[in-house]
Amino acid sequence: MIHPHFTQLGTPERPLKPRTSGLTLMLDKGLSTRQVEDVLDAASDFIDVVKLGWGTAAITPRLEEKIAAYQAAAIPVFFGGTMFEAFYLRDRVVDYVDILRGLEMEWVEVSDGSIEIEFQQKLAIISSLSEHLTVLSEVGSKDREHIMPPYKWVEQIRAEFDAGSQYVICEARESGTVGLYRPSGEVREGLVDEIVDMVGAERVIFEAPRKAQQVWFIRHLGSNVNLGNILPEEIIPLETLRLGLRGDTLLDFLGPSGDEGVQVFHAERSGNGAVRD
Repeated sequence: MIHPHFTQLGTPERPLKPRTSGLTLMLDKGLSTRQVEDVLDAASDFIDVVKLGWGTAAITPRLEEKIAAYQAAAIPVFFGGTMFEAFYLRDRVVDYVDILRGLEMEWVEVSDGSIEIEFQQKLAIISSLSEHLTVLSEVGSKDREHIMPPYKWVEQIRAEFDAGSQYVICEARESGTVGLYRPSGEVREGLVDEIVDMVGAERVIFEAPRKAQQVWFIRHLGSNVNLGNILPEEIIPLETLRLGLRGDTLLDFLGPSGDEGVQVFHAERSGNGAVRD
């Protein structure tokens, strides 16, 4: 992860890929195949799974090539939950699964953020799909007027894990202003603490599209918190936040060696502010 030239920095430990925690879920809103190749060239080591947002896959040129590019980099890719909801509304979930198989996609998102699915029906779908696919399910509404109490989040997350979800995504939308967040983008801290205390954070992916939200989660839950809805251009900036290599978290991960380095630096400064040889 860290280039050999910089190992002396003593940055936080990050598990190697394929990771099961400390995941970065990238949101692809319609990249071209060539753009995907460029992103992977720069940041494939830091991307754990990719969501093709909403229903963008249905109108993406050269979709098969694009998916194959991610798969060649050993990065799972799945369609956004809105795509699942569109097929569900038309009573064509079986057709949806056939499409996934045809594209050799092994991950699927089950969500009800924009529509209403009877909860037991949602659990039954998760259970059925989990027999052959890795299921991510999503908890939380995209409707900012629908405020679900923390205990309900916990109940639903637990039930969806029990039904077969490998990971549960906590909703925020691309805007970061619903679900986990207030309309201002401020984290609903009590909600997050309730989820972590009652369920744990190992298999929960917190959508955090804004930098301030990413910083809050890293400071609150550590470098290896699972974060989602990360834009391609934010993958490397997020990794520097995780490692304390950006001003927002620089002071959060200084160990003894880091403290010593700061003291030596100050001790060696001359009166004019220059560092002596």
